[in-house]
Amino acid sequence: MADFAVPDSAAARAALEVAAQYAREPLVAHSVRSWYWAVGFAALEGRQGFDAELLYVAAVLHDVGLAEEFDNHTLSYEHAAGHVAWALTAGAGWSVDRRARALEVIVLHNWPAVDPELDLEGYLLETATGLDISGNRADDLPAEYLQEVLAAYPRRGIAAEFALCVVDQANRKPDTAAARLVRGGLVEKLFQNPLEGMAR
Repeated sequence: MADFAVPDSAAARAALEVAAQYAREPLVAHSVRSWYWAVGFAALEGRQGFDAELLYVAAVLHDVGLAEEFDNHTLSYEHAAGHVAWALTAGAGWSVDRRARALEVIVLHNWPAVDPELDLEGYLLETATGLDISGNRADDLPAEYLQEVLAAYPRRGIAAEFALCVVDQANRKPDTAAARLVRGGLVEKLFQNPLEGMAR
């Protein structure tokens, strides 16, 4: 983990503060783990040139739309979270285009797949959250790295918490990505994720 420095910027610090204020602890830990999985996959695959600050902000805020305070009655939770990121990064002085990228990357994390040639940050976040939620590519990152991140940011309660939140979203918003994820067996994947067995 020491190889991957967390961006030290106003936007990065504010993103974590917002997540910690509004999201439950299992979701906050999931979001931080997603950052470490994303940069881990980037290193594993030799992918360079990504915007680390943008990726961190997107990772930390990608599920904040599940919080009651940001639960939009029509938008899917990833779109709601993206708009939170847009507003937060506006306050941090980001350009309009970079704010739009934060929103876009967060929305892309719920796509079935993202082409890294088209959107590297979106690909890294989608791959990272796929690991932490569904267990996708759990054998790709070194076991020692997985265990180090899990020890620092435990999975305590993430399967039950995320299942509860996404099933609720799917029931209330049947035309959103949440409903697609539930139909695709998300709840079962959460509890069968091999990372659950690695957690200390």
